[in-house]
Amino acid sequence: MMRIITGKARGVKLDTLEGLATRPTTEKVKEAVFSMIQFDIEGRRVLDLFAGSGQMALEALSRGARSAVLVDASKEAAEIIRKNALKTKLFPDVKVIVNDYKLAIKQLSGMERFDIVFCDAPYAAKLTGDVLDRICQAHLLSDGAIVICESDDDKTYENESLALYKQNRYGKTYISVYKKVSNEQDITLN
Repeated sequence: MMRIITGKARGVKLDTLEGLATRPTTEKVKEAVFSMIQFDIEGRRVLDLFAGSGQMALEALSRGARSAVLVDASKEAAEIIRKNALKTKLFPDVKVIVNDYKLAIKQLSGMERFDIVFCDAPYAAKLTGDVLDRICQAHLLSDGAIVICESDDDKTYENESLALYKQNRYGKTYISVYKKVSNEQDITLN
């Protein structure tokens, strides 16, 4: 059972897709992620790629994020996201995009910048490096933005815009936290 851990929607149970099409983030991993970024959520704009049930973005909204764009290629996932957003009463702060991540990133380019990005791509597809490059090239990250990637390996991806801040393992899951850097910034989280 998935639920919102804390904040204004605390305890609300979330629906998930049936079958093996998605792999929801476990509660243990979700708690670890939000412990890492707990002081960086208030008033932030969130992008959730490969959103599935929407639990990561909805958790961020429950904890005080300003708005969230949730992307998933599946129409069924988009319906679950909308249902969960309504159930949590967070729907007014949610925009759902039903599209492939590449097209969604292209669509968002020049329109908005995000402070927190969740990337939980299908493990077998090994898309993390491509996603990170694309969101940087599309200028979707605000200064100091945090990008949280979930994967099944400890491979890291850095470029001129992103530096690895922290990486932890939870069972078979690796969480890699990147921070957007500039020449004048260090890579510490506030």
